[in-house]
Amino acid sequence: MTGTASARPVIAVAGMAFEAAIAQGDGRDGVSAVYAARADLLERALTAALERGASGVISFGTAGGLAPDLEPGTLVIADAVDGPFGRIATDATWAERLARALADSPLAARVRRGVEAAVAAPVTGADGKAALHQSTGGALAVDMESHLAAAAAAARGLPFAVCRAIVDPAWRSLPKAAMAGLRDDGSTAVLPVLRELARDPSQLGGLLRVAADAKAARQTLATARRVLVTSRALFPV
Repeated sequence: MTGTASARPVIAVAGMAFEAAIAQGDGRDGVSAVYAARADLLERALTAALERGASGVISFGTAGGLAPDLEPGTLVIADAVDGPFGRIATDATWAERLARALADSPLAARVRRGVEAAVAAPVTGADGKAALHQSTGGALAVDMESHLAAAAAAARGLPFAVCRAIVDPAWRSLPKAAMAGLRDDGSTAVLPVLRELARDPSQLGGLLRVAADAKAARQTLATARRVLVTSRALFPV
């Protein structure tokens, strides 16, 4: 690890605790993760992290699929983010380094380049995903954090990148139980999920599919992190 990476870490921005845990690793290789599901909490954590110094900002975690051909576990390296603040380009050099490192790894067949959509509220239904795919001119995936990360990086003149793994494909609508346990701070609780299942047991099959998809996304993210840290592509030049 270089002295620059050690002194000024890359800030990984996620929405959920497990995504941040994957991004951060053991905390010794130059990556510092912030996360929250609620926008104001995430902005607060991100601002505090950036005030301590950073070499770049990467939106890292899972995403909903918008392109109909993307399976769970597909990895999106974005060229731009299309969201509430308009379309913001990622750092072209950094995105290319990320994609090149992944192309030389076991994840090569799972990597896609394109636009990442960003939204302020969850898009969980197949119809909503199809509409967003069309309205953004073919965005590959959607999350709720990338626009915040992009704006914060742009405001400070820092390079920005996106690395997101598809968790729910475009053709699948999430059951209500899948979102019931997500707390504002990005952690999860089991009891609200169980209450939702008790209210409507027919959601169990969908919830089990979500769990299988989430496993594929987690595995992709963990492998991508190892590849990108080892190759040093996770750190902007």
